[in-house]
Amino acid sequence: MILLDTHAFLWWLDGDPRLPGAQRKLIGTPGTDVYVSAATGWEITTKHRLGKLPGAADVAADVSAAVGTQGFQALPITLAHAQRAGGLRGPLRDPFDRMLIAQCLVESIPIISLDKAFDAYGVERLWG
Repeated sequence: MILLDTHAFLWWLDGDPRLPGAQRKLIGTPGTDVYVSAATGWEITTKHRLGKLPGAADVAADVSAAVGTQGFQALPITLAHAQRAGGLRGPLRDPFDRMLIAQCLVESIPIISLDKAFDAYGVERLWG
């Protein structure tokens, strides 16, 4: 069971070499439960609307289809996730990352992410 950070999800979809081989292999291993957070859908569509992800038009148009065609599962945002995200201490201001951190902590799930900010919150981060 793994959660994909937004960039990891987009890099997987694009076949981008910035996604390390070990993580690519894990994501593609049959039987691995791969989750994409509702926060990732929110982030992709928000950043696309703002012009920060111009190459993600197709994904932003139908995030559910992009998740489903890969055989991944959506991870909804629950009240427990929201409460944990809102209560996280520290300087991290990014609401998308705060939600992903909260989901990892509440669900005891590791995340595939380049972002070292997750480490300060005790999240198991898989990278490299």
